[in-house]
Amino acid sequence: MRTESDIKQNSLINVSQQIPSVSADLQAGCDMSNLRSMFFVVGFLVYLISQGAAEPCFLAAKGSPTFPANFSFGVATAAYQIEGGWNADGKGPSIWDDFTHKNPDKIRDKSSGDVAADSYHRFDQDLQALKELKVDHYRFSIAWSRIYPTGDISSKNQKGIDYYNNVIDKLIANRIEPVVTMFHYDLPSEVQKIGGFANSLLVNQFVVYAIELFENYGDRVKTWITFNEPYDYCQNGYGDASYPPQVYAPGVADYLCIDNTLKAHAATYHSYKSRFAKTQGGRLGITLDSRFFFSRTNDEDIVDRGMQYGLGILAHPIFSKSGGYPDIMIMDIGANSQKEGRIRSRLPSFKNKWRDIVRGSADFLGLNYYSSRYIKRASKPNGVSPSWERDMDCDTSIDSNWLRAKSDWLYCVPEGLEGILKFIRDEYDNVEVMITENGWSDDGELIDDNRIRYLRSHLQAVLNAINDGCKISAYTHWSLIDNFEWLKGYTEKFGLYAVNMSSPNRERTAKKSAGYYKQIIESRKIPSIF
Repeated sequence: MRTESDIKQNSLINVSQQIPSVSADLQAGCDMSNLRSMFFVVGFLVYLISQGAAEPCFLAAKGSPTFPANFSFGVATAAYQIEGGWNADGKGPSIWDDFTHKNPDKIRDKSSGDVAADSYHRFDQDLQALKELKVDHYRFSIAWSRIYPTGDISSKNQKGIDYYNNVIDKLIANRIEPVVTMFHYDLPSEVQKIGGFANSLLVNQFVVYAIELFENYGDRVKTWITFNEPYDYCQNGYGDASYPPQVYAPGVADYLCIDNTLKAHAATYHSYKSRFAKTQGGRLGITLDSRFFFSRTNDEDIVDRGMQYGLGILAHPIFSKSGGYPDIMIMDIGANSQKEGRIRSRLPSFKNKWRDIVRGSADFLGLNYYSSRYIKRASKPNGVSPSWERDMDCDTSIDSNWLRAKSDWLYCVPEGLEGILKFIRDEYDNVEVMITENGWSDDGELIDDNRIRYLRSHLQAVLNAINDGCKISAYTHWSLIDNFEWLKGYTEKFGLYAVNMSSPNRERTAKKSAGYYKQIIESRKIPSIF
């Protein structure tokens, strides 16, 4: 499928190729018709440039140029990636502490989150950046093992509770809404020792932890997110074992992880609604991540297949009217399991009770979107057997014209964000969407024009979707500051603010993109130039 930007780009190339021949005619003594032709070509080229065709990472505007008055702009971080203080004041170890300490060679620069940006001791520096940006909300995560060092209520740590009380109080004092994520990859080590997300015991363990958070912070926190990107920590942690806890059981344990995550989320949601929501007045959702998929042959079925195996595996049980896993996955994985000689499907089946408990268990859908891919049916089996890749049975690819970030998986495809928002509108009854992450990586340069291009085009995608009837309440840029980027360590920078990791004071410095984002927040419009 050729996008509007592809067509414009090809037109620009064709026009530019005509200019030398016109110039040659002039040098040979052209007539007035050739001169008029040259002026037309040059004028058309200038027009295309003015429309953004010559600029990478561009999306045309549709409809109103102004964001709604109640639309919320913010930024995001995660505990392990910025806090440091990995064992300070009684905090227990997480699986990422264990992983980076035992396997430094797995991290590109052999680093860890032991100190990171040291936000545990230097939150006031983060607060200053938040105030400078004039954001409406700040999304951050709480480290489970800072509250319960062993993951269990018996290890309750008051100093950890006090730290987040301080963060929340300071945000509210500066009229910044705290948006709190309860879990962002950093499972307490002791919880993993009994199976972690592959053990159904996790459901009750997480609910007890969540209740602790509601009791301590619910009087001030009004927007809660249970889990961040379950697909990623399940697929990478319990499938291909590239992330901690490095359980290699593709097509089995990763599906168990997703199933237990959904149940823990739903049980937490109902606990909040029955015990806290009426008095505290908050709301609760979950953050899912997904690419959008395009078909070069306009095959809607293959696009839907990709979306169901990506977003749908977690969104369909919660946000669809029927509940349960997507039908295509139930059929495929059931058939594949039978071929493998199994007596039941590798994809857990929701009994009627759990189907009803999970369905509708969110007040909003948190969406992390970064990039997209083209998709088609696989030319040969993908991945090991069994595995999610083998079940999905698709090949994905990129467009060579897409602008690439420092991260090898990240391309600027703003039309993908617009597409996925419209998919959610149509597939899940236009549920409210909070964009909880969206961002661009580079080497850390302060004049970060490509980040601005990415930010501008993706906010345009959001605005286009709003103008097309999508219910979107917030945009959250990843990230406030440069931080520990998992397996890439500190070699890829996503922040609006640079952090001097070689200084004990970890000074924060605003990049050009910070000023650009501030301009959008203040004007509620997207500037055409930067």
